[in-house]
Parts: sequence; structure tokens; C-alpha cells
Amino acid sequence: MADALAILANAAAKLTREGLRVSGRGATALPGLVALTVDPDFIGALSSSLPHGVICVSGTNGKTTTARMLADMTRTAGWDPIHNRSGSNLDRGVASALVAETNWSAEPSGDLGLFEIDEASLPGAVGKLKPRVVVITNLFRDQMDRYFELDTLAKRIGDALASLDPNTKLVLNADDPLVANLAVRREANTVFFGIDDPDVGSSLPQAISDATRCPRCRSPLVYRRVVLAHEGDWSCRSCGLARPRRDVAATKVVLAEGSTELELAGTVGSVFERARVPIPGLYNAYNALAALAAARALDIGLADALRALASFRPAFGRLETVDFKGRQLRLVLVKNPAGFNAATSALLETGRHPRLVAALNDRDADGRDVSWIWDADFESLAPAVEHAVITGVRSGDLALRFKYAGLAKEKLELVSAPAAAIERAVALSPDRTELVVLATYTAMLALRDALAKSGAVVPFWED
Repeated sequence: MADALAILANAAAKLTREGLRVSGRGATALPGLVALTVDPDFIGALSSSLPHGVICVSGTNGKTTTARMLADMTRTAGWDPIHNRSGSNLDRGVASALVAETNWSAEPSGDLGLFEIDEASLPGAVGKLKPRVVVITNLFRDQMDRYFELDTLAKRIGDALASLDPNTKLVLNADDPLVANLAVRREANTVFFGIDDPDVGSSLPQAISDATRCPRCRSPLVYRRVVLAHEGDWSCRSCGLARPRRDVAATKVVLAEGSTELELAGTVGSVFERARVPIPGLYNAYNALAALAAARALDIGLADALRALASFRPAFGRLETVDFKGRQLRLVLVKNPAGFNAATSALLETGRHPRLVAALNDRDADGRDVSWIWDADFESLAPAVEHAVITGVRSGDLALRFKYAGLAKEKLELVSAPAAAIERAVALSPDRTELVVLATYTAMLALRDALAKSGAVVPFWED
């Protein structure tokens, strides 16, 4: 049972949550902030009583989708996860999720904590949550004003993981050298995942690569195959560090317009299995592999995991589709060069010629530094674009980036208000066509709020 301070913190947070919900707000962060102000150990106190323990899912890209996939898998297996499903992934978001799933005596209603954790917050969070499993999807440059250099962030995460109980299982991306190297002090209790399809990727380095040197000896890395950015089949000729053996692997990846199919191998099953992910994109193959590897670490049966994966529905902005005025809007959240390149590759790999709403903001949740757009591969996207309506706080910067990427002036239009931008893009799109919305985090919230007011979607915290 929780102590008196945790019960008091929970009550204060619940009252805050009720007030916010009555006013029509999401209550995804403020109740948790109230709870942590009253009791700084609130998330540790409440999560310690969960019968199945805690899972932390972190990384630069893919953590929201991976956590949702894993939540569906645990539910299919009969568990009842407490999950910060809205994507509020700082300590206050974790605390808010716990508040929402406890009674007034601070007794959790679920039996598992499944928490998406911001990668910069992970070192502190794992010390409080004492997780049973930690999943790390990848590490890329992202919001340099908050997350420091990647080497520094990786070292902080590695130090925190090394301090955990030896029984804690790590689920790591073998194809990302920065992530794989986190297991150096924990190899005996690690599940690795990766893509083994020789037809996926290229032998040539991609323009965006955040791991050109060995994380152990700093010598240049050699890639036999590059899948996405710096993810691939890598090794160091100097010290011998190399891509570890995969416990869960995709030996074949088939990309379609609305789905991704995988042939699985490794210790995930005794025979080759097929997995279908009902969302497109090579990067979602990685997300599915991460979730399947985490399910294996939890001893969840493969049949349950695959059944949950087949009926998966994406989170807001993660290739979510919305029917609006006879058009299908596909909402794509972008926030850094690697994520942008992966998302646009998913749009282009099936031969699309997208009609776009593109929105760039520079608020705190987006990162104040928007220079990343000059590192992203707009040059591959621009020639395929039918037209683009540009909006957001930094719409001028984004329009300039499209111009230098080669998008013709007559195909580009700036519209200030989010709702008006959607309406204009719809007017430019023929009936029954797809309209792609590419937006940073707060810009996506504004665009989605406009869609919610029209009745096309529910608010993201109710999804």
C-alpha cells in the first residue's frame, strides 16, 4: 500500500485531473506535475506495487508506436497495462498515467507499467521506476538545444542502464551501433533485434549518419549494408566491435502502400513466422521488431504478439489516417532529419506523388533550433510533390527549404492559420485522393485540433 505522502499526492493530482477534464482539456501532464510536487518519489512509490513490473520504451524515433504495439500485445496476453498512451513522456506524463489508473487510496488498477520515456529523461526515470525491461529503439540527433551531443546522451543512458538490477532485461536495436554498444556491460541479459533482409538498404552511406565512428574506440565504422541513416550491418576493423547477433530478426521485409510484412527468424520462434503490420514504412518494421523483441523478453507468446500486431492502429500523427471532406489525410509527425527521411521514404517507396500540408513550429516541445530541416532530404521529396501548402510559426523557413530543394514556386503556397491551411490543401486535392500532413509536434497538435473541431477526429488524449 502507498504511504501517506503518495496518497496525498494522488488525491491532489486527481482533483486537478477532474478539473481539467471538466474543462475539456487532456490532463496528460499537469496532474502528474502536481503529484510530483507533493511527492517527488510518486512514480516510484506507485509503480513498485505492479505485479508485472515496469517496462520503459525509449529512443529518438519510434518509441510511441513501439510502446503502443507492446501495449496491445500485453492486453492480448491478458495483462492490464497502465500506459502513458498520449505520448506525454516526461516524469509528469508517467505520473499522470498512474494517477488516471489509481483509486483514491493510490492503489493502481492495472498490473503492468508500460511507459514511453523521453530519451534525455531516461537516465533519471529508470532509477525511479526500476524497470523489468528497457527497450531502446534508436539514437539520432534530435533537438540539440535539449539533448546534447549524441555521444554524451548515449554515455548517460549507458551509465544509468549499467546501474540497474542485473535481472533487468535490455531490448536493443542491433543495427544501431550507439544503441548496441549500451549492452557492453549487460550482454548476458539483452535481447537484440534487427533487419537481416539483404535486399533492404544499400552499401552506400546515407546523407544523414550520426554514427560514423566506433562508439568504443572512435575509429571509422564500416558498413556492409545501410538500412536507415546509421542503422545497418556495421563493424569496426580497429577494435572488433560489430553488430551483435539478432534474437529477433526480419529476414524479409515487404513494403506496401498501407502495410509492412515481415518474415521473422531468430529465437523469437522455433520456425519462421510471418508478421503483418497494418502501417507502411521501413521504420515501422523496426518498431514492430522492437515490440516483438520486448514481448519475447516478457515471455509473451508469439501467437498473441502477432495477433495484436495485425490489428494495430497508429497513434496520432504516426501515419494516422483521417477521412475529411472526401479526402484521406495521412498525418505524419516529423521532428529530426532521420525521422523526416524515414517518413518521406515510406511515402515515396510505393511511387506516390504526394499532395502536402507541411507545418514547422519552433516551440519548446518542437525544439527551438529548426536548422535540422537543411540536413533532411527534401531533395528526394520535392520532385514528387504535386503541391504543398505551408503553415506554422516557421513557415517561411520551411517554404525556403522546399524552394532550394527544387519545388516549383507555382506548387507552393503559404497559409498562416492551421485550419485554413487544411481547407486550402483540400480544395487543391481532387476528391478521393490522399493528402499528406507533415508537421512538427506542436504544429501537428494545432492541425489536429482543427480537425477535432470539425468532428473528423477525437482529441488525441482520448485516442
